[in-house]
Amino acid sequence: MKVIFRTALSSLLLLLIACGSTHQVVIPEESPPAEPEEKESGISLLFAGDIMAHSVNYNFGHFDAIWSDISPVISKADLAFANVEAPVSDNLPWSTYPQFNMHGSYIDAAIDAGFDVFSLANNHSNDQSLAGMKGTLKYFKGKKHVWACGLKEKANAPLTFQLIEKNGWRILFVAFTEILNSQDSAAYVDYIPPKGKQHAALLQDLRKLREEHPCDVFVVSIHANEPEYIRKVHDYQKEFYHALLQEAHADIVWSNHAHIVKEWELVPATETKRGGLIMYANGNTISGQRTNPQFKAPETERDYTGDGLLMNVRLSRQTGGDGKTILTITDLEPHFITTYITPAWQFVVRLLDDDLSRSLRRAGLSVWAGYLEERKQIMEKLKEKSTWQ
Repeated sequence: MKVIFRTALSSLLLLLIACGSTHQVVIPEESPPAEPEEKESGISLLFAGDIMAHSVNYNFGHFDAIWSDISPVISKADLAFANVEAPVSDNLPWSTYPQFNMHGSYIDAAIDAGFDVFSLANNHSNDQSLAGMKGTLKYFKGKKHVWACGLKEKANAPLTFQLIEKNGWRILFVAFTEILNSQDSAAYVDYIPPKGKQHAALLQDLRKLREEHPCDVFVVSIHANEPEYIRKVHDYQKEFYHALLQEAHADIVWSNHAHIVKEWELVPATETKRGGLIMYANGNTISGQRTNPQFKAPETERDYTGDGLLMNVRLSRQTGGDGKTILTITDLEPHFITTYITPAWQFVVRLLDDDLSRSLRRAGLSVWAGYLEERKQIMEKLKEKSTWQ
């Protein structure tokens, strides 16, 4: 079996990666790959960033309006993943930074927009102590066809996970955080301190988890212990995320915490190395962090917090003549999004594209239009940087 690379702009992007722990994939030759015995079947997984709720987000209400523009992109995916950066408890008051709490109506709107898989493990998971985490678990348990992990029912319980059945596919999902703002009730969070012996043990635990729960795709979500708002991807992160592919046998590594969009990396498989996709940070999907856009200086550090990435990953699987399954990433479709503040001061998410700037200019909002045109150019540079490495 062979690996074929082409640029995403000129033709179909094809990356073959081993789904089983023993399967190996060979670097391409000039001849096309052999035909599989079975017809391929496909699935699309969409990965967003952080769903946050600052006071400017929840005070306005009308939460469905937040998502109306990007809902078609989210809902067309078979599964859409996001990180919920707060407890979700209706029994506690709304609360903004530094100790968040949101109500179920806020996440209801995100679910209605198409999100259905959530990471609950992050530095704000225990902002409201054990009561907030129990409220969060209660909320998600009451949702049908919605999956979430990252919080434990019992203190010091094993790492939580979800084995999701969708369209004949099995997706194994794990979410953990390397950082907590406090140690209050930390035993109820899937918390793995960075580096050291616990990281090494985690790699073995994750590999064992996959062996015990056979799947087509293994997705690992990390809330990273890294500086916020810094675009650099650190060497220790690359080393660990690659180890998740090679040693833990993850297929997709999805990281967040920086509140800005970082590059992504498509790792080719070889005879001795597993391939996969690494997303180093997908930024904020919705937040109130960019309340004062620097219209004359759009590259200001804080302005990056107003943009996010929706990465639609299309996969297929094939069974070769040897009976082994090959997982294929057939397409990566990045959609840049931005938080736009309406004249009524509502924070809503919009696709960061030419249609947005044209509509703003037609409405006489040329300052916003010019600003977002420049932000679009800044984000587009990530496409150039995020090539095969």
